[in-house]
Amino acid sequence: MIRPRRAVAVALGILLAVALAGCANLPSGGGVQTGQKITSNVQSDIEYLPSGPVAGSDQERIVRDFIEAGTGSQSNYGVAREYLTKSFAAKWNPRASVIVRQGSGTVTAQSPTQVTYTVQTAATVDASGHYTESQPSTNSTLTFRLQKVGTEWRLSYAPPGIVLTTANFDLVFRPHAVYFYDPTYTYLVPDERWFLARSSTTTRIAEALLAGPSKWLRGAVVSAFPEGTQLALDSVTIDSGTAHVDLSGDAGSADATERSRMRAQLVASFSTVATVSAVDISVDGAHLSIPDDAGSVASTDPPVDARPLILVKDEFGFGSSTSVAQISGLSKAVVALHPTSVEYSAKEGVAAVGTAVGVSAVQGNGTTTKLDPRPGLVAPTMDSLGYVWSAQSTDPRSITAYGIDGTPHTITTSLPADQQLVAFKISRDGTRIAMLLDADGTTRLLVAAILRDSKHVPTGLGDALDITAPTGTPVAVTWVDELTVATLSTDNAGDSMVSEHDVGGESTDLGRPTGTGVDIVGGNGVDRVRVLTSDGGILEPRGNGWEDTGITAQLLATQR
Repeated sequence: MIRPRRAVAVALGILLAVALAGCANLPSGGGVQTGQKITSNVQSDIEYLPSGPVAGSDQERIVRDFIEAGTGSQSNYGVAREYLTKSFAAKWNPRASVIVRQGSGTVTAQSPTQVTYTVQTAATVDASGHYTESQPSTNSTLTFRLQKVGTEWRLSYAPPGIVLTTANFDLVFRPHAVYFYDPTYTYLVPDERWFLARSSTTTRIAEALLAGPSKWLRGAVVSAFPEGTQLALDSVTIDSGTAHVDLSGDAGSADATERSRMRAQLVASFSTVATVSAVDISVDGAHLSIPDDAGSVASTDPPVDARPLILVKDEFGFGSSTSVAQISGLSKAVVALHPTSVEYSAKEGVAAVGTAVGVSAVQGNGTTTKLDPRPGLVAPTMDSLGYVWSAQSTDPRSITAYGIDGTPHTITTSLPADQQLVAFKISRDGTRIAMLLDADGTTRLLVAAILRDSKHVPTGLGDALDITAPTGTPVAVTWVDELTVATLSTDNAGDSMVSEHDVGGESTDLGRPTGTGVDIVGGNGVDRVRVLTSDGGILEPRGNGWEDTGITAQLLATQR
């Protein structure tokens, strides 16, 4: 159930803290440094060796074999280019896009020299590595033109990009997170991309980092690299495990703190490349001096207490099968509100509490502030700066962020007003919000960037990224880690279904916990996702199924 690359989120925060202290697994400063090799979050590169054209092939065979040859990227897709005419082979761009297909597709002759290829599409990847899952039953139709070269058919035109089966895509491409900062430079925020698993991966990652965040994420994150910075050379070279990153002269204008932050971005972004164990940075070929102690240490995927935070009887705190460890000064105040939901920030020492009569904030000293008295509110959520977010279920555009003193801040958004907001949760780095919507019986799962003003007060949401939604009736959503959300839904019989959704990647079925789930809460990775059932049981994933923890509760709180 747990994919190997999920180890990235837990290990990377520790890695970055050590890196900026000067002894990282992936150190990157002026000089080359080496350290412990990273092995827990990388996968080996795989390359296929496709065959060239078979003599006497008809038009359909040429098209199908050309598509199959897209698995081999050696020599800039040299084998695939053998299927093309000489003049077109020099023009064809295989890196423009990827169609991830299901099934073998259908080839239809439009004429002796033109055929179409229609195939069911599971996902697409653009030239920048953005992965987009397709809606069910989505088809793509590609047009090919052919001509005789001597006695053999060759393609005089083929669409840019390649077509891969889902199995081949998962072997040939790898997900890599490109990291940017939240506006306070407290957290490094991942922006997932998909690149070929080969030696040029470091170049693609560096180019993506310097080009800036994905369109949907812009406005929520920042980069330490000075505007206009590019690679001074065409590629990032790797020599004996060291990635040499030569930047354009723009990077030389960065001060010591900015250089340290630039280093941290590269360290984090290269962490999933198996062949890289060290990083060397230069500007126009000259050594870039980066003091080890410059800048503050940014964290990734901040962990939470491993124990479930629960309400049981008249006690609120960290639970086990035999006791509840209450939070001094806060627990009694939370219990007194008769909560229906709680989200607790250990960093801020504040709990956002949903009740039948509104939303309140409870501080560590027990001070309670009524924030939102509106009717029909969904469970509130919190951001990394202590703002409590609240909204009415009947109108997604009603989202309001409240300061701890009760000051409301209207959130501007283009969300549809005629859909039901089922649940929402903010990532622990405070840059993204995941939302479950019900559009007349059709579930939508959206993730949007959180926009802030110059004082970091939340002001709005960016254009939302549509993610493949779960089946069934939506119930709840939670953040599993820095890159992943999980959703809880129920089928017509009331049985629970849990799905995992990578933001910028694939969706995965996590099985069916026993009973009717009423809430889902993320912890430290997918193996610490917990589901609360209607009879008070708390379940966790174990192997290929779900297991009762032996802990019962009336309410399961979200930690951040």
